[in-house]
Amino acid sequence: MEFCNDSCAMFFLAYTYRRGIKNSYIMNVYLSTAKRVKMNPHDYYVKAGRIASEVRENVRKMDLSGKDLYEICERIEKEIIVRGGAPAFPVNVSLNEIAAHYTAEPNDSTVVNNSDIVKIDIGVHIEGFIADTAVTVTLNPNYQDMINVAEIALNEAIKISKPNTRAADIGDVIEKTIWKNGFKAIQNLSGHSLEQYTIHAGKSIPNIRTFSSSFGLTVNEAYAIEPFVTTKDGQGIVYEGKVRNIFGVVSRKPTKESKSNEFLQNLWQQYKTLPFTTRWLMHEYDELTARKMLEILLNRKNLRAYPILVEGHYKAVAQAEHTIMLGKNDAEIITR
Repeated sequence: MEFCNDSCAMFFLAYTYRRGIKNSYIMNVYLSTAKRVKMNPHDYYVKAGRIASEVRENVRKMDLSGKDLYEICERIEKEIIVRGGAPAFPVNVSLNEIAAHYTAEPNDSTVVNNSDIVKIDIGVHIEGFIADTAVTVTLNPNYQDMINVAEIALNEAIKISKPNTRAADIGDVIEKTIWKNGFKAIQNLSGHSLEQYTIHAGKSIPNIRTFSSSFGLTVNEAYAIEPFVTTKDGQGIVYEGKVRNIFGVVSRKPTKESKSNEFLQNLWQQYKTLPFTTRWLMHEYDELTARKMLEILLNRKNLRAYPILVEGHYKAVAQAEHTIMLGKNDAEIITR
């Protein structure tokens, strides 16, 4: 690695510990010997984007058939770390009608079949500056046109993305591109602005034409644009499913239980405001304890959960995503 940050180190240590390597010594050596290089935010974004792009393109070439979701997630997250980044959120591996927010459970044995369509959403951060990108893969030729349309809609949206371009206009281009190619946009999923340690930073870039208040893209801001596409007989709306295995800290207010407070503090030290998953906690806790602590903190509103999002008519969904940064005249695709 060219340089280290605390969050990157924690992910590295989690990885080594899961593989039976004691990490108390590694932690001291890794942090004391790592060369810290300070860069401006743009350079952090660019570095994160380069790593995300390289990992995404490797995923595009992978044969996922017969592989289980645990293996896929662990492999991708390991590659992010090896390349010098840290996962900004658990790798999403969302199958078929699940549009987003599924990551592998501990020892998840769900296997990708030749008939499946898989959305793989990847986030990389450097010092909290995040690059967000996604690719959809399949061995089922019936889905290839839908995947292509998601990519085309993404490219058309980026073409018009310049300083002061209205988010509503981007949504209009995405929706029209998807519709004229014989598919339907998911209307209640959107792109988003990005800030340090914040994946969804308050501004949404819709995937359909909207008539409510909009905003203009701003120079030096980062945005993720991510069309979601389904079939014309899909509902074009996603709903929350029962599975929730991605979480994030929203409050550090102490509880009345010391064990819960220690657990919460540990989560904050490792992940801050970035999402994490149960699978990442297995290096330090047994699964029963981790799930119990998560449930306590969810009930006390210290944590929020990100339930899976399912297409309303259970139709297949494809996704494509890039992160852009706005220069004075146009958009720089940092995850190209």
